[in-house]
Amino acid sequence: MFGDLTDEQLVTAAVGDDPDAFGALVKRWERKIFALCFGMLGREDEAKDAAQETFVSAYRNIKNFRGDAKVSSWLHRIAVNQCLTIKRRQKARPEEFLDEETNEAERVFIAPAKSSPANTAEKAERLFHVRNAVTSLPPELRQVVVMKEFEEMTFQEISETLEVPLSTVKSRLYTALKQLRAKLDRLPIEVA
Repeated sequence: MFGDLTDEQLVTAAVGDDPDAFGALVKRWERKIFALCFGMLGREDEAKDAAQETFVSAYRNIKNFRGDAKVSSWLHRIAVNQCLTIKRRQKARPEEFLDEETNEAERVFIAPAKSSPANTAEKAERLFHVRNAVTSLPPELRQVVVMKEFEEMTFQEISETLEVPLSTVKSRLYTALKQLRAKLDRLPIEVA
């Protein structure tokens, strides 16, 4: 029923008190928003909470959507803000928390392949180090990396979502990738 409508048309219908229209919008964007939250937060439970809060906030504020940016950019911006709020509320956690998620990380980031146990272990170790390096980036750099490299958003989409100039997005990505490379180059294993 709503498959042919654009995001903007769904918002218009939702503002007109059609709850099914908002449900269709959620269904269309829930995976991408969850992936963004997971990339920024690194924990599935926190990412689920942030994604859920993103849609709750969007629903509460849908009448305020002016159409200055695309609906996708608006949703991504809400998600980024939710993730930053969660990060601010957290106490500093030791990096060992990544050990708890090794199985989850393998499920999410490594496609099953027929390989030797040595290759599987090597991939898991590389993944651990890459995730550890991304998690250690400052939030403003981490969000750009996640949006560009994992969400495959364009520079323009990231600029609109974060409400920063295009040059700032490019600069942050360059800085983030440079920091990641430096962190990964210090490791005794090959991660590239």
